[in-house]
Amino acid sequence: MPHADTAAPYLPGAPFFAYRDGELWVEGVRVADLARAHGTPLFVYSAAAMRAAVAAYQRGLARRDALICYAMKANSTLAILEVFARAGCGFDIVSGGELARALRAGAAPDKIVFSGVGKTRAEMRAALQAGIGCFNVESRAELEVLDAVARELGVRAPVSLRVNPDVDAQTHPYISTGLKDNKFGIAHDEALDAYRHAAGLPALQVVGIDCHIGSQITSTGPYLDALERVLDLVEAIEAAGIPLHHLDLGGGLGIEYRGEQPPAADTLWQVLLARLDARGHGHRRLLLEPGRSLVGNAGICVTQVLYTKPGAAKNFLIVDAAMNDLPRPAMYEAYHAIAPVRPRHDVPEVVWDVVGPVCESGDWLGRERALAVQAGDWLAVGSAGAYCMSMASHYNSRGKAAEVLVSGDRAQLIRARESVSDLWRQERALALD
Repeated sequence: MPHADTAAPYLPGAPFFAYRDGELWVEGVRVADLARAHGTPLFVYSAAAMRAAVAAYQRGLARRDALICYAMKANSTLAILEVFARAGCGFDIVSGGELARALRAGAAPDKIVFSGVGKTRAEMRAALQAGIGCFNVESRAELEVLDAVARELGVRAPVSLRVNPDVDAQTHPYISTGLKDNKFGIAHDEALDAYRHAAGLPALQVVGIDCHIGSQITSTGPYLDALERVLDLVEAIEAAGIPLHHLDLGGGLGIEYRGEQPPAADTLWQVLLARLDARGHGHRRLLLEPGRSLVGNAGICVTQVLYTKPGAAKNFLIVDAAMNDLPRPAMYEAYHAIAPVRPRHDVPEVVWDVVGPVCESGDWLGRERALAVQAGDWLAVGSAGAYCMSMASHYNSRGKAAEVLVSGDRAQLIRARESVSDLWRQERALALD
C-alpha cells in the first residue's frame, strides 16, 4: 500500500483524493495512469466520495420521513445519476432533458420533483405522463398552464409552490435565489393568496411547500431564517383549510473551495430538525435538493501544461483545459485549487496565472498560483465535480472532455472524449443557392 505524503500539496476532497508516494491518487487509482490512458482534459470522479456525501444527509435525517433529491443540474452525467439512484436518492430536475436523463438512469418517477421558472407545456406533459412526484411551481401563470395541461391529459398534477422568503443566503449574487429581487419563486406576502388560487384549480393537487434560497451557503443562519418564514406560511396556509403533505427545504449547502468551513450535512440537519420539532412540525415529510454538496468535491479536472510563458508583469501557465471545460472562474471569478499530479522538486516554484487556450481574456482557471512545473506536466483542478461538465460548452469548436469514475481500485470511462466530427454531427451542409 502506498504511503501518505504529509507535506504534499492540498486539494479538497480528502481522503478520496490524496497524495501517496509522491503522486496524486483517487481512491485506489493513480491519477497519472488515468491521464495517460484517457488523455486530457479529463474529469475524474470518486464514487466513494459521492456515497459518503449522501450518507451524511442520511445520518442527519435518520428516523425521519425524508427524501433526498439530488439536484442534477450540478452534474447530470448518466453514471453519476446511477450512483445516486442506487443510493436511494430521488432527483430534482429543471428541464425535460433532465427528466429524460433521470428516467434513463433508473430514477423512480415518484421520486422526481420538477423545479424551474420556465417549464414549457411539452415538459409539463412529459412529466405528467411519467408520473413524477411533484411540480415546484414558481408563479401564478405557471399554475394556470399546468392546470390546463393536466386537464388535457385527464390527470391531476401534484404541486407545491416555491415561495421566496426574502432571505439573504450570503453567497454570490449569481447563485442567490431567495431575495425578493431574484427571479425565483412567489413572493412571501403573495404566497397565501397563490395557495388559495391553486387549491381552486380542478386539475391541481396541492401537496407541499418549497423554498430554496441559493447555493454555496456556508453557515446555518440563512437556513434557519428561511425555515422560520416558511413555517409561518405553513401555519397560515393550513389555517386557511389547505393541508400540506411535505416541506421541501431545497439545497444549497456549500463545499470547501478555499478554506471555507460549511457545516456538515448531518450537523446542519440536527439544527434544522430541532427547530422543526420546537415549532411542532417534526412529523412532516421532508424533501431536500442537494447538488453541489454531493458532487463538488467528488471530482477533479486533470489538465496538461502546454507552455510556460514568463512575462514582465505576469507569468502565464498555458494548459489544455479551458473556460469551456471549467466555466466557473470565468462566470463567477470562482476559486478552484490547482495542484500538480506529480509534485516536482527539481524546478523552482514560480507564481503563475493558469490559463487555457480559448481566445478570451476571461479564459483563466487560477490566478497567482505558486507551482513548480514544466511543460508536459499534469495538474489537477480541485472541486470540479459540480457545475463544470454540466455547464461545459463547445466554444472555439472544442470537444467536451472525457469523464472517468473510480470505485476502489477500478476505473470506468463514463463519457468518451468528443471527436471533431461529433462537433457537427447535428449540423447540415448548405443546400441553398
